[in-house]
Amino acid sequence: MTKTFKTLEDFLGTHFIYTYDNGWEYEWYAKNDHTVDYRIHGGMVGGRWVTDQEANIVMLTEGIYKISWTEPTGTDVALDFMPNEKKLHGTIFFPKWVEEHPEITVTYQNEHIDLMEESREKYETYPKLVVPEFANITYMGDAGQNNEDVISEAPYKEMPDDIRNGKYFDENYKRINK
Repeated sequence: MTKTFKTLEDFLGTHFIYTYDNGWEYEWYAKNDHTVDYRIHGGMVGGRWVTDQEANIVMLTEGIYKISWTEPTGTDVALDFMPNEKKLHGTIFFPKWVEEHPEITVTYQNEHIDLMEESREKYETYPKLVVPEFANITYMGDAGQNNEDVISEAPYKEMPDDIRNGKYFDENYKRINK
């Protein structure tokens, strides 16, 4: 993808894969102006995936975007995307329970909201583990808004490479070999 990002419309519908400086790999999709989908491929909660997460999505200035949300786990996330530079900065605020029991969250969250909320009430939430990291964007795709094929299955080991190498989506950004 060689698009230059200038407006919020340029950003919405974009699918990203990025790797934080600490080695954690994430996949993230700006589904529309208020919703994001993502999969986590590496790191403390690798294997977790979420669709239809409500988020605040704004353009700070031309080509720079801030996205923030709170998950049912109690985890807060703030991402600053600079896609023209293929960079972002993310800060994740993990509740103490997620740091101590990350395996509870490694699932398709949407099917386990009750478990996330129950765990948030059952275990300690403070102090939070704050993880501020820069990341390099290793993939950008123009998926279009509200494309349900972008994040539609659990992550698997080769998935980021399959996506980057054109083995996952067809020319219409639909899943190949569902």
